[in-house]
Amino acid sequence: MRLGAESGLAPFAVFSAAYFAHIGFTNPFLPLWLKDLGLGLLTISLLSSVQSATRLFAPYAWGALSDRSGERIKLLRLGAVLALLASFGLWFDGGPWWLATVFLLTFTNTSAMMSMGEAAMAQLVSRGGAFDVRRYGRVRMWGSLGFLLTVLLAGAGFDAFGMRIFPVMVSVTLLLVGASAWMLPDTKEAVHPSQLSPAVGPVLRQPAVRWFFAALFFHVLAHMGIYIFFSLYLDSVGYAKSVIGLLWAVSVLAEVVWFARQGRWMRGLSLNAWLVLCGCATLLRMGITAGAASVLALLLAAQLLHALSFAAHHAACIGLVSQHFPGRLRGRGQALFTVIGYGLPGVLGGLLGGLLSARFGLQSIFWACSATSVLATGCALKAWHHRPPLAGAAA
Repeated sequence: MRLGAESGLAPFAVFSAAYFAHIGFTNPFLPLWLKDLGLGLLTISLLSSVQSATRLFAPYAWGALSDRSGERIKLLRLGAVLALLASFGLWFDGGPWWLATVFLLTFTNTSAMMSMGEAAMAQLVSRGGAFDVRRYGRVRMWGSLGFLLTVLLAGAGFDAFGMRIFPVMVSVTLLLVGASAWMLPDTKEAVHPSQLSPAVGPVLRQPAVRWFFAALFFHVLAHMGIYIFFSLYLDSVGYAKSVIGLLWAVSVLAEVVWFARQGRWMRGLSLNAWLVLCGCATLLRMGITAGAASVLALLLAAQLLHALSFAAHHAACIGLVSQHFPGRLRGRGQALFTVIGYGLPGVLGGLLGGLLSARFGLQSIFWACSATSVLATGCALKAWHHRPPLAGAAA
């Protein structure tokens, strides 16, 4: 946690904390707010998928622009201001189409923030050209702490004051994101003529990269039950909003501990091997959630698996993206990570989850997530098999 000694990393830790504090207020409780507005389950799933839909185009567009200009920080600040202005539309009751428009404008700007922030930070957390999971974890854990704090406050606040405070809190947390963006060092990467437009195609044609993105796609798709439907599922089982917030907090606490200690824990395996292990942990987590949600102790245990199914997986993925897409490819590499890992799975997960839950109930979504995690693990094994020699190690 000694960020003061890590040159340039402290502002990124503040930004990460503010950004994920916003996510902690928004993502877990957005479906419950939409339900409070009287919307049906299919409409809720479609509106909840707008964020993922923007991840199909916004991160790559912002990432390509930041690669060409080198102005990642200035673009990040611009996105924060535009997102804040768009969020004020949530204060007005205009029906589903109005909400879809507001979400589209807001998420088009927020969906690229973290990928640009990660790209700007990647050079700082690498040593000798190798991705340093210890230094990355020290920054990313502050994002988890921000999420942890707000998800607990949000659960208690919504129990006390109702879901009507949701739009105001979205805007307040986006204001904090904007303020933290102005704390980031105003640096610009040097643009050399030979590096203006490096080709991304040759990288994508490598078998190890293709299998990596396939594993990423199915792994995050397996988590869409958690990201979109978990709160609704727990609400249907009978848990109070404060307990729902607590269960989210338990998963994030496990994430915080992992990010704080991953520099030591991840040394024993390559990054590709971690993808395989994380896929197995996801299968176990989704199986417990589907089959034993009414047993609080087991559900808590499943949430603790978030340390592997998300935190270790995320760190391994960021490291592999940094290795596969170095230098002037970094912005587009991070953008592809967001598009393939969170855009496509989010849209499909929202649509298919809405259809599944309408036909077979919310529990069926988590059985489907269990099956998807098997595909993720298989693709991770293929990526591990095709890895280049001496590549994929955790620093």
